[in-house]
Amino acid sequence: MKEDKNSKICVAGYRGLVGSSILDCLNNKGYFNFILIDYNEIDLRRQSDVEAFFERERPDYVFLAAAKVGGIVANNTYKAEFIYDNLAIALNVINSACKYSVKKLLNLGSSCIYPKLAPQPMKEECLLTGPLEQTNEPYAIAKIAAIKLCRYYNESLWMVMMNSSTTI
Repeated sequence: MKEDKNSKICVAGYRGLVGSSILDCLNNKGYFNFILIDYNEIDLRRQSDVEAFFERERPDYVFLAAAKVGGIVANNTYKAEFIYDNLAIALNVINSACKYSVKKLLNLGSSCIYPKLAPQPMKEECLLTGPLEQTNEPYAIAKIAAIKLCRYYNESLWMVMMNSSTTI
């Protein structure tokens, strides 16, 4: 992140373990212009809510730490809800960040995106090389889809920039 302490910074999921740590870290570094998404006010699963938020607030930077999380029993019991909610959150936030020209988005993954039997320590090259742990597969698939969406948006934007710089 650039050193502009006035940058508008959105932390989605700021009440969770990772989101609160991000917020604390940024605070300690002197950043102060936070736009915090409260799940009681904005439903990140609803595209219209997310787009309205981005249009109104116009954040410069976004940290996507929001997710539906739970333990093994919840993951096994509510598989459809876990994949749906986490896909919807990721799709809506990532798409709006792109649409409203956010300078940088940090999309957080999880260790569960790696194959169940990935060699330790896990390396990025191991992603999608084997079956996932069944107890949290829906959550993992949503996280993998979010990573791929970010990658494809980045590739698309890069191609647009390359093509626009060569046209007269």
